[in-house]
Amino acid sequence: MPLELCRIDDRLVHGQVVVGWGQPLDIAFIVLVDDAVAASDWEQELYRMGVPPEMEVTFVSVEAALAGLRAWQARPERGILLTADVDTMRRVVEGAGGAVTAVNIGGIHHRAGREPKLRYVFLSPAEQAALRHIAARGVTVTAQDLPSASPVPLETVLAGSGA
Repeated sequence: MPLELCRIDDRLVHGQVVVGWGQPLDIAFIVLVDDAVAASDWEQELYRMGVPPEMEVTFVSVEAALAGLRAWQARPERGILLTADVDTMRRVVEGAGGAVTAVNIGGIHHRAGREPKLRYVFLSPAEQAALRHIAARGVTVTAQDLPSASPVPLETVLAGSGA
C-alpha cells in the first residue's frame, strides 16, 4: 500500500510531516485532504512552500480524495494522506470502503472545548467519539508524533491525562 501513512495533523504540511515522516518513510507524495484548502489557491501556495521540490503535493476535497484513493494506493511511490481534523479523516474512512486500515493521530493542539490526552493531542468529546467510530470500522488508530516514537493505542490516548 503506497499510502504509507494516513495522518491527522492540524498543522497539515510542516517540518514534522515533511522531514520527520517524509524522509524516513521515503515519501514521494502528499495528498492533503481539506475542502477549504482544496478551494483556495492562496492556501495551497503557502503549503507548497513547505514541501521540497522532489515531493509532490496534491490538494483535494474529501469527495475527490475518495475518488482518487485507489489510484494513490496503486502508485509505485510512497505517499501520505493528511487531514487537519478528526472529522475529515472520519469522512475519508467512512467513504473509503475499507481502503484505509490505519490512522495516525499526529498533532491536534489545544483550543476551547478540548482536553489534553498526550502532550501533542487535545481532543473534544465529539473528536473522541469520531475516533472511536473510526476504530469501530476495523481501522487501527494510534497516536505517534514521529516514527521514532512508540505508537500509542487509541484507548490509551483516550484514557490519557495529558502526559
